[in-house]
Amino acid sequence: MLKLLIVCALAAVAAADFPEEEDVLVLKKSNFDEVLKTYPNVLVEFYAPWCGHCKALAPEYAKAAGILKTEGSDIRLGKVDATEENELAQDFGVRGYPTIKFFKGGEKENPKEYSAGRQADDIVNWLKKRTGPAASTLSDVTQAESLIADNEVAVIGFFKDVDSDSAKAFIKAAEAVDEIRFGITSDDAVYTKFEIAQDGVVLFKKFDEGRNKFDGEISKENLLNFIKANQLPLVIEFTEQTAPKIFGGDIKSHILMFLPKTAEDFQDKMEHFKKASAGFKGKILFIFIDSDVDDNQRILEFFGLKKEECPAIRLITLEEEMTKYRPESSDITAENIIAFCNAFTEGKLKPHLMSQDIPEDWDKNPVKVLVGKNFEEIAFNSAKNVFVEFYAPWCGHCKQLTPIWDQLGEKFQNNPDIIVAKMDSTANEIETVKVHSFPTLKFFPAGDDHKVIDYNGERTLDGFTKFLESGGKDGGAPAGDDDEESDDLDLDDAEEDDSDVEDGHDEL
Repeated sequence: MLKLLIVCALAAVAAADFPEEEDVLVLKKSNFDEVLKTYPNVLVEFYAPWCGHCKALAPEYAKAAGILKTEGSDIRLGKVDATEENELAQDFGVRGYPTIKFFKGGEKENPKEYSAGRQADDIVNWLKKRTGPAASTLSDVTQAESLIADNEVAVIGFFKDVDSDSAKAFIKAAEAVDEIRFGITSDDAVYTKFEIAQDGVVLFKKFDEGRNKFDGEISKENLLNFIKANQLPLVIEFTEQTAPKIFGGDIKSHILMFLPKTAEDFQDKMEHFKKASAGFKGKILFIFIDSDVDDNQRILEFFGLKKEECPAIRLITLEEEMTKYRPESSDITAENIIAFCNAFTEGKLKPHLMSQDIPEDWDKNPVKVLVGKNFEEIAFNSAKNVFVEFYAPWCGHCKQLTPIWDQLGEKFQNNPDIIVAKMDSTANEIETVKVHSFPTLKFFPAGDDHKVIDYNGERTLDGFTKFLESGGKDGGAPAGDDDEESDDLDLDDAEEDDSDVEDGHDEL
């Protein structure tokens, strides 16, 4: 007994020596191992002081740390300034900010990547699901009411026999969902309180209908589909906090309404949008974006929109190939939105491809300027070998490449067989060429077969020169194999200018 008290006392002294900021442990290489020995479960954020996403996360991260500390939980939150503790960050493969990893049971090897939302409740719920039972046992009404009151979304399984096949299927579903708290009960008083007449599952939420009752055969797959369809609001606003829920979910078809909150008819258009959403629950995610917010301007640009063109509706699929759609009518009514979504689900829509007008001086400089309207004519010219940089004006890696690309253009400007070109892929889209990151470098060799070769060699003048002089063989790869450092073309990462990042980028 005395030995146990001494160990506890030593642990308390060690814990007191770890510096904290707003209940978050400040971790360095010098104290990292000791923290993991002292606390069995630690969530660690690797951040950069200049990172916009890190700054947005900070208050919610601190709030989550405070909640757990107040509850007396053995789970702690820590943070590492990766710009100062570069070696520690490299040890865990940190390439973007923030990177968040969970160290369970004091184990330093193979930490779990944090995969839920960026609000305090999301963080707390994810950690509790990772360290406790998949579903809490609710023995009385007070426990059930607390679970519902403390969470934006909670799922409760009502099973008289907790060892039944249905109850086991419920537990399996609970184990598969990290971001939502689950409870299970067989208590008669809880059944009565929530007016449950027979075994079943109910999702409780603090928005829209307030609760949804599962109907059908209880299986893990059916329950997961039910939760997916009901866990988010019918209309969800795009913000720094909701972005992970929007883009991390299973629904990959999103319809977006760009509308300033200050508009006189804001509420009217929101009502039409919400009315239309009811029939597409679980199929299409309805997202509202405040077009007046500065941080959202990159998203407008991504869709080829300007503030003065809002309100506007767009639809996008976020499968392997991102595809955008634009409605024929600009009138935002429930009827028009429903018709637009129905046409999409029935496969009757054609993708909307953006293009700028062809500049009068597009071929004036050594590096030729391509847009959607002249791309195929130039790139697929059977008599020319065309090397194209697909870039974004805000992309840090593209800015670093610009002087080298200009030198390349100058070197080959008098070569009658080679064209060096560039295209702004935020304003121009090509059906035959899908761009997923910036810069993307593709070579279109002469010939009638419209062959495309990705460049994956060194981004140097010498590397590019060897590539062109070898006819696309030295440094080339089949389309899709480019593994150079790039800025991902992701809608959820469309707000951060990472021009000052060298070996990674701000990730949402």
